[in-house]
Amino acid sequence: MPLPFLTADRAFEAADELALPFDDRDRWRRPYRPGPWRVAASALVLLLASYVLFAAVIIALTGSRSEAGVILGIAVAVILCALRLLRMGVWVSARGLRRVRFLYTRTVPWDRVAAVRTVQQPVRWLGLPRTVQGQALVLVRKDRAPEDVPALLTTHDIDFVARASSFDRAADSVEVWSDEYRRS
Repeated sequence: MPLPFLTADRAFEAADELALPFDDRDRWRRPYRPGPWRVAASALVLLLASYVLFAAVIIALTGSRSEAGVILGIAVAVILCALRLLRMGVWVSARGLRRVRFLYTRTVPWDRVAAVRTVQQPVRWLGLPRTVQGQALVLVRKDRAPEDVPALLTTHDIDFVARASSFDRAADSVEVWSDEYRRS
């Protein structure tokens, strides 16, 4: 007995009144799932936040409310860092391509995109200074030289390390979005 309400794989029927969230092309979406390393790192940061919250409760119970407020503020900052870490990556919509980094976000409208392609090149391993040979998804913009734009995704970043097939699917998905919206 199939349970269609548990999956998003069922086809959208015209008789339905509401479109499913993935049918809305104007919403920003990540065309791939966060990798296990990113999820594990965020979970560890949230575990650290739980210890800091516990410390804030203990400090508040011992009498110093101002110090407990400072520790609570640190815990909230740690939680926000974990959420931002989960949000990092490449996002697409009908409006353009968005690269979310830890401290900043850049959005490039589709009319400024010349091409999105996969190339063989030295890439950073887990974002560290060490480079290894791998594949990278690069964005070629109409208004900039190709050397000015860093790689969007690589086979050795935190989402795709040891998951080459996931990188291929994600790169293909971003390339399809680019081809579809650059033409229109």
